Amino acid sequence: MTATDSAVRDGRRAGKGSDRTPRRRRVAQHRWLPYLLLAPAIIFELLVHVIPMLTGIGISFLKLNQFFLRNWLEAPFAGLSNYHYAIDVNGSIGKALIWSFVVTIGFTILVVGISWVLGMFAAVMLQRSFRGRALLRTIFLIPYALPVYAGVIVWKFMLSRDNGMVNHLLAQLHITDGHTFWLIGNNAFASIVVVAVWRLWPFALLTLMAGMQSLPTDVYEAAAVDGAGMWQQFRKLTLPMLRGINQVLILVLFLWTFNDFNVPYTLFSASIPKSADLISIHVYQSSFQNFNFGLGSAMSVLLLLFLLVVTGVYLLFTSRRSRRA
Repeated sequence: MTATDSAVRDGRRAGKGSDRTPRRRRVAQHRWLPYLLLAPAIIFELLVHVIPMLTGIGISFLKLNQFFLRNWLEAPFAGLSNYHYAIDVNGSIGKALIWSFVVTIGFTILVVGISWVLGMFAAVMLQRSFRGRALLRTIFLIPYALPVYAGVIVWKFMLSRDNGMVNHLLAQLHITDGHTFWLIGNNAFASIVVVAVWRLWPFALLTLMAGMQSLPTDVYEAAAVDGAGMWQQFRKLTLPMLRGINQVLILVLFLWTFNDFNVPYTLFSASIPKSADLISIHVYQSSFQNFNFGLGSAMSVLLLLFLLVVTGVYLLFTSRRSRRA
């Protein structure tokens, strides 16, 4: 081997070594790139959700009231006394919280059930092609597209006693005398259910319509040839094929409705009637009207634990049922 050949080999080895360094740098950059892209979302999640949640849990163990607002860290330690007051069914605070919890459960069941039924019925009807279908889809989705405050304020005017359109319409139909109080007393619960359903059912419609777009049409054609009617097709084909979508939809509707604050607060302001005393408003009143932030935080933590347990049981039940199917 000549000296020239050895020099060429040494040059190639040196070139390969120099190529490896930039390649290692590029590999290291590619490894860190996903973490860098996720960093802003993680930081915002910590600032918006995690840190406030941990702060609220810490406040629930303090006797924080209006006397310690400036220096809330100096509030005396309360231990579990706030939780004791919240779940004490013999005390006035515990009784009020239990009543609010029962009202919220009834409200959630009615709103989720009615919204799902209306959304499913409209989605099945709009699945078939007919003239004006696009216009109906647009009209049905208007309540969900409107800002929540604008839509609920319009309902507040409509449900007013003297000049409301609801009383005027019912009087024209000779159903009532046209002077019914819809925003106070026992009628307040029916009013908030109607407004919440009006706000929520278009989301169920949108989700179910999107799910039905992926259903195979040849299955329905074969079922129609075999003599299956519309109800049999819905019960034997549509519902089983939409099981996964319905599981997620019902869970989302439940969580949104149970935690809903905007609709009742906009409809009733701060003076919410007892029949519509939802737990989100109840926690707000305990914290920002009674200035008992420790007790309000304890109620919020109990609400969080309840929703976590319900969500876990629901997911466990639905996963087992889907495996059996």
